[in-house]
Amino acid sequence: MADEQNLSEAERLERLWSEDFGNEYVVRNADAGEGRGAFWSRVVEEHAPVSVLEVGCNVGANLRWLADLVPQRDVVGVDINEDALRRIRKRLPEISAVHAAGRELPFRDRWFDLVFTAGVLIHQPEATLPLVMSEVVRCSNRLVLAVEYYAEETVDVPYRGHEGALFKRDYGRLYRELFPELKQLDTGRLGAEEGWDDVTWWLFTRR
Repeated sequence: MADEQNLSEAERLERLWSEDFGNEYVVRNADAGEGRGAFWSRVVEEHAPVSVLEVGCNVGANLRWLADLVPQRDVVGVDINEDALRRIRKRLPEISAVHAAGRELPFRDRWFDLVFTAGVLIHQPEATLPLVMSEVVRCSNRLVLAVEYYAEETVDVPYRGHEGALFKRDYGRLYRELFPELKQLDTGRLGAEEGWDDVTWWLFTRR
């Protein structure tokens, strides 16, 4: 029964983001990502990933930069919102945009050099968050990156009239605790001047 409840909560949030609520988010963020180029240039210059997967890519606010830094045939984004994927395919046709949920990624183990989320783990319920994180780690051959809202302990933040839809957490600590095969390389903060919304990032590599 507990497993069914956990799955039901994950499905509730996936429906939220795949239907009208998610479509409205797509419209609000159609031009998101301005100013992020410096961050992504630094990541690619320092760690040289040759293939990249973004889990929860939405309209491509991050992929738009990575498309110019990584061989484009090796840049992939997944999302559960079809409107977002249609926009990416029109805007960045050279990038593979795939419909999939974060807890069931349709890729082989260690298929990508870098796998990351940006503002996606914050929308995962407590019970299935480790599953989404494990899928990120499973698909990564070398690097794992999380760019998310931070809090020392889990905080449920009401989000546009919805409870249980946005959670601040210490995602770096969770990755370290859940996946001992990962070694943290770096961490930092990003704000509006860099094109973000007061987020923390953690970068890991396989030991």
